[in-house]
Amino acid sequence: MRLRRRLGLLTVAIVVAPSAVAGCTVQRGGAERAEAEAKPPEVSEVTPADRSRDTPVTAEVGATVTGGRITGVRITDDKGGQVPAEPREDGSTWVPNQPLKPKRTYTAEVTATGDSGRTTTRKTTFTTMAESSKPAVTSTLYFVGNRTYGTAMPVTVAFDPPIPKEARADVQRRLFVKTDPPQPGVWSWIGDGTQVYYRAPDFWRTGTRISVRSALQGLPIGKNLVGDADRTATSKIGRQVSLEVDNATKQMSVFQDGKLARRIPVSLGKPSTPSSSGKMVIMEKHEFTTFDTRGEPDGGYVVDVEDAQRYTWGGEFIHAAPWSEGDQGNTNVSHGCANVSSSAADWLMGVTQVGDLITVKGTEVPLQPGNGWTAWNVSWDEYVKGSALPVPAGLQPSAPSQGDPGKMAGGSPAPVPSASGG
Repeated sequence: MRLRRRLGLLTVAIVVAPSAVAGCTVQRGGAERAEAEAKPPEVSEVTPADRSRDTPVTAEVGATVTGGRITGVRITDDKGGQVPAEPREDGSTWVPNQPLKPKRTYTAEVTATGDSGRTTTRKTTFTTMAESSKPAVTSTLYFVGNRTYGTAMPVTVAFDPPIPKEARADVQRRLFVKTDPPQPGVWSWIGDGTQVYYRAPDFWRTGTRISVRSALQGLPIGKNLVGDADRTATSKIGRQVSLEVDNATKQMSVFQDGKLARRIPVSLGKPSTPSSSGKMVIMEKHEFTTFDTRGEPDGGYVVDVEDAQRYTWGGEFIHAAPWSEGDQGNTNVSHGCANVSSSAADWLMGVTQVGDLITVKGTEVPLQPGNGWTAWNVSWDEYVKGSALPVPAGLQPSAPSQGDPGKMAGGSPAPVPSASGG
């Protein structure tokens, strides 16, 4: 009996012992996890590098963070003044709201927060380069503040000289657009680098507020050029208006909020000076202007016109043409413009906005890329190929086609307008 009892006790001891060992292991693992969770984030590779010199005035502050993310950046100049900055949408860097000053020393404090809520702060001090003596690229932002634009308005920046392919990504990264409500879009370059457009896959929604910053001042562009200026503008999108011109019928259909508002007889370009077919955007509106084509290959005339609306750099306008009212609706007699009656031109001036889409079809020549703001004259898939940076995944038009934009709600820079027209 005693022997059996001893064996029973020994068996219990053998069974219980492993449980005790396992329990100790679990406790140590929990402690290690708790300690790891409580660790502050690691911040490394702060940019600009500490004590660096000759930093471009377009410098942005960033860092590599392990176990957390950047939650704050504080930049001060060598006089103790604070430099406001905002993070990029992807959080990769913080961008000063204004260009930094040349030959000045700045200190940036980068704060990262970990999952535990603990923070780490790293500092870097750097000195900006002297003001560059390199020639500046002339940039023009075709988006003015405190205006109301049409739903097809692309944000357009033009460049002289053109931006070479190898420098376009650097330039594009310094072009910022914010929309409220959010409608993300993409920048796209025309082939010769003279213009870059920003638009969303679909037309802007009425009431959208758009803020633009072309932050190019002092930006190194290639080896031999720098950016010229830092420009900002905020405007809103107005009602939906679009125009469709059919050469076969010589009629212009005017749509408001997707509904046909009026049909207007037109006379387009005669065979020797044909109008362009494609999707264009109203760029300028003039109650009165002068077309002066002296010095142009097929020009030589000067004429005063009323109620003129430009839609190509080449000089195509909608305008009042009382001299061709007998031809409007049946014969093309213009130098490429869309001639309409004086009463129709006056009515249109009260309806349209800069940024409204005008679609012309059935003429002898296609619209050339860059001859105006031609961002809508290609499919979305073709448009995004013009971006010098990766395009956000899944960004696609809400409808399969933009083939009939009038029914949906949704070159090189011109010289100083010596409007040609006709």
